[in-house]
Amino acid sequence: MQSKKINLVAVNMGYGHQRAAYPLLSLGGGKIITINDYPGIPAWEKNYWLSSERSYNRISRFKKVPWLGTAVFGVMDAFQKIKPYYPFRDLSASTEQQKYFYKSIKKGLGRHLIEQLNPSGLPFVTTFFVAAYAAEYHNYQGDIYCIVCDSDASRAWAPMDPKASRIKYLLPTAKLKKRFLMYGVKEENILVTGFPLPLENIGEKQEILKHDLQQRIATLDPSGFYQQQYSNLVSDLSTTDSTKMTPPVTITFAVGGAGAQAEIGALILKKLSTGIKAGQFNLNLVAGNRPEVQNYFKQTIKDNGLVEAGGVKIIFAPDKIDYFKKFNVCLRTTDILWTKPSELSLYCALGLPLIISEPVGSQEEFNREWLLSVGAGIDAGAPEYVAEWLPDLLSSGRLARAAMDGFLNAENRGTERIAELINK
Repeated sequence: MQSKKINLVAVNMGYGHQRAAYPLLSLGGGKIITINDYPGIPAWEKNYWLSSERSYNRISRFKKVPWLGTAVFGVMDAFQKIKPYYPFRDLSASTEQQKYFYKSIKKGLGRHLIEQLNPSGLPFVTTFFVAAYAAEYHNYQGDIYCIVCDSDASRAWAPMDPKASRIKYLLPTAKLKKRFLMYGVKEENILVTGFPLPLENIGEKQEILKHDLQQRIATLDPSGFYQQQYSNLVSDLSTTDSTKMTPPVTITFAVGGAGAQAEIGALILKKLSTGIKAGQFNLNLVAGNRPEVQNYFKQTIKDNGLVEAGGVKIIFAPDKIDYFKKFNVCLRTTDILWTKPSELSLYCALGLPLIISEPVGSQEEFNREWLLSVGAGIDAGAPEYVAEWLPDLLSSGRLARAAMDGFLNAENRGTERIAELINK
């Protein structure tokens, strides 16, 4: 068992909160504590969280139903909507979402877990704002840290009474600091660290990241246009064991935790099947820990006359931690990450260019805006024409530039900085 230095707490709902916690596993003694399904959780709390998750997943999948689905999702999204960034103003008033969760916390939500963890005296580090609320309300004795999982955040992430709160916020982007100041959080409790990224994709001195990025740029810039125009930037990545890659170009398509947008992956496979068979493209279809998505992708591969591992792979594991490990291995040979702008937006800092599917929810709309602002994201064209517009992006060097822009303009030392901060 690894030495435990923090109580690492997330929520088992979707992927974002646990994915953000995964790089800190070594600090948590190899374990992520999930507030909604830990051993010994009171039955009423378990039912509370199960009901919440089912509702979210149902509405997320229902969103694609014309008119009615959009309307129903809009009602839920309004509950957690992020207000426009400008103009700077006081946004410290509490929201209905906060009142909803605090009402449950006052009834005892989270108390059992905090009572279990309190004797340790370890820092409480969470990627879920409700867990931070609960820790503070139920008098957790150690320091409380909350890692924000997106490039922007709604008022719900800040405490009900921010001026009196001792929760320290660890932010992925510098711009987000002003947002939390508008929410009334004390400046000394706002720390810009960067998002925690998997160390196995970075290396001790970024040697893994730079090696993979150099290979990726060579593949994404077959004409050499970008490499010639920005030769000084590319030469700074030079590693002793790197060799120029040649096609196929490897695309990784990731669906969300609710299984939304899996049909886009199927359409990409169909439209690129000729190129896959010709050795021009590889495609990784990320099913996460959802067996129904895995089965859907398996059938899609069969329907298109392809075989799994013949230029197409499905990334799946029943356990989320095992899935994260497989996904991170997959990223090392990924040239293009195609996904909705979830927490994976922040993975552009690994030098991964993102093709952006339609955002699902307010926070993803802001993630998309951030990706475009740093130059690391490109809005997806119509998937049915991917075989036409993707080669154009490759020949122009635009995807190579997006890979380098993510590396240069997004923070990739979040895991290291968080560990340094907590271990002071």
